[in-house]
Amino acid sequence: MVKRYLLTLAAFAALGALAQSPTLTIYSGRGQSLVEPLVKRFEAETGIRVQVRYSTDAQILAALQEEGNRSPADVLWLNTSGALGQAAAKGLLRPLGESLLGKPLAFVPGSKAWVPVTMRLRVLAYNPNKVKAEELPQSLLDLPRFAQEKGLRVGWTPTYSSFQDMVAGILALHGEAKAREWLLAMKALAPKAYPSNPAMLDAIRAGEIDLGSTNHYYVVRFRRAGYNLGLHHFKEGDVGNLALVTGAGILKTSKNLAAATRFLTYLLSPQAQQYFMGNIGEYPLVKGVVLDPNLIPLEEAIAKSPKLDFEKLPLDQALRLLRETGVL
Repeated sequence: MVKRYLLTLAAFAALGALAQSPTLTIYSGRGQSLVEPLVKRFEAETGIRVQVRYSTDAQILAALQEEGNRSPADVLWLNTSGALGQAAAKGLLRPLGESLLGKPLAFVPGSKAWVPVTMRLRVLAYNPNKVKAEELPQSLLDLPRFAQEKGLRVGWTPTYSSFQDMVAGILALHGEAKAREWLLAMKALAPKAYPSNPAMLDAIRAGEIDLGSTNHYYVVRFRRAGYNLGLHHFKEGDVGNLALVTGAGILKTSKNLAAATRFLTYLLSPQAQQYFMGNIGEYPLVKGVVLDPNLIPLEEAIAKSPKLDFEKLPLDQALRLLRETGVL
């Protein structure tokens, strides 16, 4: 009887500890529909309760600045390396150790304040019935002239974060004068603006437009569905092939350091990385993941991207320029 009573007390104590365990709070710039299943898997596998607040990278950074030391956030999980670089520069993130930073194969930041999780590659999507692959330009900067000469209809997604990152890449590599010239030349084509990349690619498929710059995995998804879409890589090192790195860090305000570290470790696990590959189509950044046969190898994809400091993409300057040119 005494033994049973002691076991019952132990069980109640364990339940009480579980009920009082802190909740891991994540601020996510990644879309809820994309990553919520993975968060649920983490909860199920670890028993750690998770609360996620979804928003854009820019809105999350603004909220963190407003909250200051009162922020409840433990983990910062964003779409862009530039936004993560801003968070690191503002002193919002804890330094990470080699147990995390040693896992990714590329894009480990100089600040060592966040860890790269996946990569998207900018590509040109096109209608192969309207333009031949061998005719396509070798640089994104030549796209306006090419489209004008061929009489091609162009689409773009100026409100989408990846497009804005690409404009920031043009600024970083070629300066403001060249970036402004490119935007105005594109604008002169009267491109059709779309709120999302799937909408733009559906327009290419439907014959509404002929081509547009997008992220690689959108084209792969449409091809999986049986649609005839072309995917073009520009010459090696061109900004049209810009690698867009997602990543995560631990906020200095975190009260749940162990759980936050465990979540970042989980994001870099083979099972999570396989989820990003299979369910989203993003490039994994750790070993041991089976790539989609429709993708070029990771090493080749990395080599196609221009070499620049991905933490220092001038996002604020890009947004200002987009507004000044009337694109936004």
